Amino acid sequence: MNKLKNNDTEDLCHIRCIHQERVAAAKNKELPPKELEDLAQLFKALGDPNRLRILLALAHDEMCVCDIAAFLTVSESAVSHQLRLLRQMRLVTNRRDGAVLYYRLREKSLRKVISVAENFLGSVP
Repeated sequence: MNKLKNNDTEDLCHIRCIHQERVAAAKNKELPPKELEDLAQLFKALGDPNRLRILLALAHDEMCVCDIAAFLTVSESAVSHQLRLLRQMRLVTNRRDGAVLYYRLREKSLRKVISVAENFLGSVP
């Protein structure tokens, strides 16, 4: 029999019981598989530091690839690759103004997600 280390038991119940009403409530509020996958993709996008920096920058104003590259101090090619992924994830959109392509957040609600995350981390007073 494996013995658990003392700190391994901290998160365990000491009495085995299942609260059926809580389990049923959690199942009732569970996201459908497609929405769960979409949410996982959002967190995947937010999990990459450069993509997150791009999204944070775009939360303030739209920017072109050249501006984002200067902001990140990376190549325009690297930025284009990240923007392509963000477009595929439906997090950003773009508009053309002559020869310049400007990117912005697709949904204003994404600004709220970013704001909530910043507040959670205590980075916003």
